[in-house]
Order: sequence, then C-alpha cells, then structure tokens
Amino acid sequence: MSEKKYVYDFNEGDMNMRSLLGGKGANLAEMTNIGLPVPQGFTISTEACLRFYDEDKKLWPDLLLEIDKHLENVEKLQGKKFSDPQDPLLFSVRSGAAISMPGMMDTILNLGLNDETVKGLARTTNNERFAYDSYRRFIQMFSDVAIGIPKALFDAKLDGMKEEKGVKNDTDLNAEDLKNLVEQFKKVYKEEMKEDFPQEPKVQLQKAVEAVFSSWNNNRAKVYRKLNNISDSLGTAVNVQSMVFGNKGATSGTGVAFTRNPATGENKLFGEFLMNAQGEDVVAGIRTPESIDKLKEINEDAYNQFVEATHTLENHYHDMQDIEFTIEEGRLFFLQTRNGKRTAEAAVKVAVDQVKEGLIDKKEAIMRVEPKQLDQLLHPAFKADALKKAVSVAKGLPASPGAGSGKIYFNAEDAVAAAKSGQKVLLVRQETSPEDIEGMISAEGILTARGGMTSHAAVVARGMGKCCVAGCSEARVDEISKTMRIGEKVYKQGDVLSLDGSTGSVYDGEVAKAEPELTGDFGQFMDYVNEIKKLGVYTNADTPRDAKQAVKFGAEGIGLCRTEHMFFDEKRIPAVRRMILSKSVDERKKALAEILPMQKEDFIGIYQAMEGRPVVIRLLDPPLHEFLPKEEKDLKAIGESMGISYDDVRDRVLELAEFNPMLGHRGCRLGITYPEISRMQARAIIEAALEVKKQYPVLKPEIMVPLVGHVNELKYVKKQMVDEINKVFEEKGEKIDYLIGTMIEVPRAAITADEIAKEAEFFSFGTNDLTQMGFGFSRDDSSKFLADYESKNIFDFKPFETIDQEGIGKLMKMAVDYGKQTRPDIILGICGEHGGDPATVEFCHKLGLNYVSCSPFRVPIARLAAAQAVVKESK
Repeated sequence: MSEKKYVYDFNEGDMNMRSLLGGKGANLAEMTNIGLPVPQGFTISTEACLRFYDEDKKLWPDLLLEIDKHLENVEKLQGKKFSDPQDPLLFSVRSGAAISMPGMMDTILNLGLNDETVKGLARTTNNERFAYDSYRRFIQMFSDVAIGIPKALFDAKLDGMKEEKGVKNDTDLNAEDLKNLVEQFKKVYKEEMKEDFPQEPKVQLQKAVEAVFSSWNNNRAKVYRKLNNISDSLGTAVNVQSMVFGNKGATSGTGVAFTRNPATGENKLFGEFLMNAQGEDVVAGIRTPESIDKLKEINEDAYNQFVEATHTLENHYHDMQDIEFTIEEGRLFFLQTRNGKRTAEAAVKVAVDQVKEGLIDKKEAIMRVEPKQLDQLLHPAFKADALKKAVSVAKGLPASPGAGSGKIYFNAEDAVAAAKSGQKVLLVRQETSPEDIEGMISAEGILTARGGMTSHAAVVARGMGKCCVAGCSEARVDEISKTMRIGEKVYKQGDVLSLDGSTGSVYDGEVAKAEPELTGDFGQFMDYVNEIKKLGVYTNADTPRDAKQAVKFGAEGIGLCRTEHMFFDEKRIPAVRRMILSKSVDERKKALAEILPMQKEDFIGIYQAMEGRPVVIRLLDPPLHEFLPKEEKDLKAIGESMGISYDDVRDRVLELAEFNPMLGHRGCRLGITYPEISRMQARAIIEAALEVKKQYPVLKPEIMVPLVGHVNELKYVKKQMVDEINKVFEEKGEKIDYLIGTMIEVPRAAITADEIAKEAEFFSFGTNDLTQMGFGFSRDDSSKFLADYESKNIFDFKPFETIDQEGIGKLMKMAVDYGKQTRPDIILGICGEHGGDPATVEFCHKLGLNYVSCSPFRVPIARLAAAQAVVKESK
C-alpha cells in the first residue's frame, strides 16, 4: 500500500478540505459531521486525479487497493456487500471539483447492478419495477459517461418503447417493459463495443472513476473554467456514495432546492422535486417538477425535517445553499450542499440581508459578490420572457454588456442622421475607427464583424456604457452596398436587430428591455464597499455626460479625459483638419484659435460635472492622419474651404500616413513638432479651470503628457505649457494650482522613471500601450493568434484584459519604486482598460497606487475589487 493517502471516508474530512476533497466531498464530510442524514461513502482526492493524468489516464494498483479498503468500510456501515447478488450495495459516482462547476462534469447512478444483483434488488425491495428501472438507468449512464456511447441511442429505444405501449411518461412503463428495455440497452452496448455489458461491479467502479477523472478535461468543463478563470491544474475529486432511491414508488422522490431564491435573493425556500424519480429526472425536463412547497402536502414530516435542515445548513455555512436531496420510502437523505450560484441581484440582496440578520459581517458580505457580476446590474438587459421568444441569428464576442435594439446603419453619418430623426439605431461596421465616434454615440449598440474584446469598438462602447458585439465572424458586412449577410439571409439598412452585449448574441427584430435600478440593496452594498476600500476609483470620461454617469456610479475623479474625442464633433472637425493641413505656423495658430473656445467649453462642462473632484486631462494623442477623411469628395471639399488644390491636400494626407501609427508621430511627439497644439490645449484647460474655480475652489486640473519615453520630451512640452499657462495667469490676473504629469506607456519610461519623476508630478499607467510595446503585440491584430496561445497553454491569461503581472507588472513596479525615490509624494494611477479588471485592481492595490481609472460602467466593479483587495490582504 502506498504511504500517500488518496481516499477518505466521509467521516474523515471537513469543509476546510475543499482543495483536496473537492467542494462536494468536503461538504458531504461536513454534513456527516453535523449529524445530517447523508448516505455514506468515500472521496478519491483531487491529488489522485492529477496523478491519474501522470499515469497515462489509468488507475494504479495501490490506489485500487486503497479503494477496496474504503469499500469495506462502507459495507460495514451499511450492512450490505457491494457484489452481493442477494442484497446488493449500490453506489453513485460523482465528480466534485474544488470550485463548483455545476453540470460540467459527469455522474453515474446505480453502479453495481448486473444481471444477478438486479434480481436481488427486486427481491429485497419487493419491487421488480424499481429494480429494472434502476438497471436501465445505470446501463445508459455508464455507457454514455464511462464508455462514450451516445445517450441518444438509448433515448431512441426508450421513446420507441413508450410509443409502442401508448404512454407518455417513463413512470407509465411496467416491470416487464423495463426488463425488455434492459435487454435492448445491452444489445446497443454490444453492437457499439463488440462485447457484453460489464457484469463485474468492481470493473464498473474502476471504469466509472476513470470516466469522472477524464471528464475534468471534457470540452464543456474546459470552456466553463476558461469563462470563470478557474485553473486547469486543480483536478476533480470523485465521490463514491451509497445509493438511496427516489424511484421506489409514490413515497419516494428526489429534488433540488435553494435556501433562498437564486434569481431575486428573497429569503424563501426555492426548489423543485419529483416523486418516483432519480436525480437526473429533475433537471432533464422530461417530467415537470413540482414546487418544493407541494412536498408538505405529500409528506409533511419529510418537508418539516427538510426545512429545519436547510436552516441548519445556511446557519452553518453562513451562505445561501444549493441542496440535492432524496426521499426513499418516506426517509429524507442529503446528497449534496454547496454555496448556491445566483444572479448579481440575488448576490447583493443575500449579502445585505445576511449582514442585517447577523450571519456575516460587512467584509464577508463584499466577498460574496463577484465584481464582474455587477455588470448584470449596470446595463439594460433584455426581459427573460422576451428572450425565450427571440430568434438568435448569430453570435460574436460579448465585448460590452447591455442590450440594444434598433435599425441597422452601416456608417456613422447615416446612423447620426437616423438618430436625429428619432430612430433607435445600431451601428454595424466591419470594424470601427475614431471617425465613427459620432455614430457610436448615436447608436443603441455596436456590431462589428472584426475585432476582439479590446478592439476600438469594444473599448469605446464600454466607456460609453453601450452594448457591443464584436468579432461576429458569421456576419458578412458590405459597407459599400450597405448590406450584411448572415447565413442565407441578407439584412439591409433599416432592418431591425437586437444585440446582447453580455452574451454576444444577435437577434432578429426588437426584443423588449428592462432598465437597471441601482438603489436599495445595491446602494447599501456599495456603502459597505466604500467603508472598506483604500484605493481611489476614478473614471475615463471625455464628455460631461460620461462624467455625470460615472459620478452616479461612485467615481471619485477623472483619471483620463481624452481630448481627441472632442475633436471629432461635426462642428469642430473642419477646423481640426484646417489645423492639420496648414502650411505655416500662423495658419495653424489661426485654426487652433477656432478650436480653443470649443475645448474650453468642454472642460468647463467636465469640471462642473465632477464638482471639484480631480480631473486628469490628456493632451492630444493619436496621429494626425486619423482626423483626415479618406474619400476623394471629402478631400476636395477641404481643399475648397482652405483654397488648396486637391493634389496638395492629397499629398499632405499621403505625407501624414504611417506604416505603424502606434510607433509613429503621435503623443508628445506632436507637441514637440507642433508646440502650438500643446499651448492651445494648456490654455483651454487653465482658462476653463479659472472660470469654474469660483464654483469649486478645490479644483486643481492635472495635465497629462502622453507617450513620453525620455525625460527631455516631457521637459520640452512642459516648458511650452508652463510658459502659456503663465501668460493666462498674467492676462486673467489670477492663478490656480495645477499638476503636470505623464502616462507611463513606453517601456523606456518605466525603467527611467526616476529621471522622468524630476519633471512629472504624477504618473498614470497607460497599460494598453505598455502591454502592446512590452510584448510587441498589436492590440487589434493579436486576436488572430492569441486564441492559439490560450488553447495551447502558452498563456493562461488575456494580456489585453488582465495585467501580465510577471512581465508588464514588473515594469509598473519598477516605475513606482523609481518614481517614489525621486518624488516621494508622486501621485500614481492607472488609466488603461485594465483599470476595470478585478485582478488588475487588486494588483494596483498591492503596488501602492493612489487610484485606478476605468470606463464609467466599470466604476462599481473596480470599487468592489478594491475593497476585496483589502479583505484578502487582511487574511
């Protein structure tokens, strides 16, 4: 016998052994310990699962001996033998990972039945129908789960039998029918496997255990783990539990119940059961289950015992429980309990209610809600009953949560015009660009055929709180003919679709929506969050409307105001284009003078919306060619307005075009080539601040210079701005405090942060670009290969969705440490899209940053993640 222990009887474990026994095994042990009626058995540990893969997916001899020893223990407890043809002990074999994965892995019931033991079961129970019903279920489950024979082959035989007998339900088949069905099922097995169905119970058990271990790596389990960020290296345990039978007749049954409503959080028992059934029947949908309340009418003693036990379990675990139970001839047994999966609405309500009930404290309450779950509460959602009737036509990436319906338009201009006429609009593009900003603002939602979760469409839509389905490869978008083909159907401009940005689904026609309500329990819950968190949570906002929305969600400042988005307004873009195409400094200054009051007006609106909270404004960042049109007619129109020939305009556009704009003439490089741009923006920022200062005396604008890689770049641009700001002070006869800092988004900036901090009063990490340049990956193009990186286990994270802490994170830490060495009071923040990612927020808390900044609709998510970081640190 191996010295290492791999198998544990239920009375050997407890609830703290989840990583070893899996959630199900640990909870079966715990329920045994607290005296609930649990059918006895044993758990084969997650460590055995991991070794199973090392052993070339086979059970090794020492493990089989250890299993035999624990089989004997259960036989003594139950007073029955596993292979006894007279009175057989039967088992269920179930998976149980450390983190609950409902429905993802496989279960086998009634294990141990064969042609002889089924007769013994019939005699000892005096119920031949029950015995053969259990046997046919076992053959089908074992064949499907352990051997891989399609379940449909057995379902066809069952349906054929019911049709032949003229009955609707399985329960209407008699013992002779089920005997016949068992023979048919064994024939299916032999036809498929070219051998008889295995009769030796220990062989059945070995194959079942191997099947459950193998199911750890089935496709749906891998997809579920990926979706929920569960590590592939945890493994699953196997629970071998003596059977109790809900299919023994009218006094037996099985069910599933939650101690509170998992959809709403209401403190009321919620569940379903079926009489004369086994567990799979409740969830299979073949028969309609009864509400748990009805059990009181059928068996009041069992119902009362069940209700009392649910209170015991919730008080013991201090959380809402999801319970599986069986009633065998009037006796109640518990097969499983686990913390129940719930909606965001329910999670918040249960957490707040349990604080009020004294079951948990506020720190525990905030750990009960997954930060990303809050998305469900922050965006409009389709009504559940409307979705059941909706026709799904395609699926893309769920790039920005929420729900949107409207007429489809294929360019920004048409979308804006349609929205102005009062229509609900969806913008459909191959992929979006900064030029589409007005169309995106006007749209209820955005659908793109290309692009990933961090594409332009996804990032901007999340910032606006609009739903977005990106990378919908099923959609063939033709922007010229203004049509989209999905399968055989062609959609034209003006046709109505609906987008679910939370699932990536595209629906035909309009689907009814429900608006979110962020009061009551949600408000109370976020009060708990504010009491605990230490990290500031700012927002990325470019308009007063976005700023107001962010404040509503609890933003404590603006960490990134992107001035270029202000330039795309249809009234402003002509002046911006004249500025870009100017041949002299004087011409450029003249165009900038037109833009100045517009920028100033924007900043006044944003300062007012933020009511004196910090506002960090980034100078112009993108390359200038992004502001220029591509169509010949538009280029001619610009030339005419400026008195320039079409050829000259075209030549200037070609001159500005860049092979790799990411590394090109943008950010602080523009401010060095065209210092008058930085001067105009600094003037607008300060003049606006001086006007609003009377209203909010604490206002202190923060000016951020982008893309600095060398201290001398910042030194030059800063000198230009300070000179212009001093002119404003002189002209206005008054002053205001302000800060000048930089984005850390170039790797060289991180490793020379001690030098840069001599000029910068704050750092804000632009993690999108830092990740791009750190890895050498294009954010837009890398989606073509990063999926392969994940599937081939090269990465276990998405670098544009969560910070690469071991690489990019080290650059950030270096910048923090070096920056503080030079300037101990330096303000540190993060404003890339990562700022709303819970894992990144926790990392920023550990780094000692002052704040994170994210899009308005991710502010509550970041606030919760910041509070959870404090609780985790204290543990």
